[in-house]
Amino acid sequence: MMSDAPLHAADWLDDVKWNAEGLVPAIAQDAATGDILMVAWMNREALALTAREGRAVYWSRSRNKLWRKGEESGHQQDVREVRLDCDSDVIVLKVEQRGGIACHTGRRSCFFRVLRDGQWQTVDPVLKDPETIYR
Repeated sequence: MMSDAPLHAADWLDDVKWNAEGLVPAIAQDAATGDILMVAWMNREALALTAREGRAVYWSRSRNKLWRKGEESGHQQDVREVRLDCDSDVIVLKVEQRGGIACHTGRRSCFFRVLRDGQWQTVDPVLKDPETIYR
């Protein structure tokens, strides 16, 4: 799946419609189940590195720097496929989630709440205490 193209090869990266901040939303989807695990942001370098390394690399807006998913937690995402939507403004990464935890709350997915009867209800359990994941 990974590309041997140079990191700064322009052609395929130029097809992405980056927002005014030079970012594009990226959806991480479990390659085996199709479950949505998380949404993050990528800049041009993050997307190029993801394609080259086969591991999800995102842009942290809060830290203003690149981050490799799992660099602190060990829960990295091995990328099986990179897709671009029809409007060229959203990326989907089909991933194998190492450790089975994608969310910083210690859950499998960041989408663990369901709207029921006008309230958000937590439906997925914490698999690992976040205090033990991030030290």
